[in-house]
Amino acid sequence: MPRAGLTSDRVVRAGAELADEVGLDDATVSALARQLGVKVASLYGHVDGATGLQEGIARLALDELADRAAEAIAGRSGRDALVAFASAYRDYARQHPGRYAATRLRVGPDSPVVEAGRRHADLTRAVLRGYALEESDTVHAVRLLGSTVHGFTDLELGGGFDHSEPAPEESWARTLDALDATLRSWAISPPG
Repeated sequence: MPRAGLTSDRVVRAGAELADEVGLDDATVSALARQLGVKVASLYGHVDGATGLQEGIARLALDELADRAAEAIAGRSGRDALVAFASAYRDYARQHPGRYAATRLRVGPDSPVVEAGRRHADLTRAVLRGYALEESDTVHAVRLLGSTVHGFTDLELGGGFDHSEPAPEESWARTLDALDATLRSWAISPPG
């Protein structure tokens, strides 16, 4: 029986906060129970073990991130939308590293996280509408945009840019310029 005062939402939110503090891998059901001052068994009425907790954090993070990205691109197109979209992801990852890590989890096709992920694909397609891409190129462009943003962000969060100049901010701006140029010229460049 679920403990009074605990809800699935509260448990997942507390798990997300813990993941941001200690990292997703260390945000275990046991660690969360200690933080909430309850026994581990009290949490199993709200999350289905470690997998359920991580998927709950992923769903929460994907929803939060989609809301931010949607707000960032509203009324924008082309390069402005691209920069706003990519920066929303990067900023979220830097503010919520544990939650962001949860968005990178591999989940099964029946997981409720899949539906939250679809919203991100739709937002990415919305950004790409500002470029003259053929429908057949859209999936490739979605993958390019996602790979670029997540790759840069993962390297930055992992300390990959800590020991060299220039500052990551300068590289980020140049990366977005290059991505914009690639997307603008995509339609006029014949496939090789």
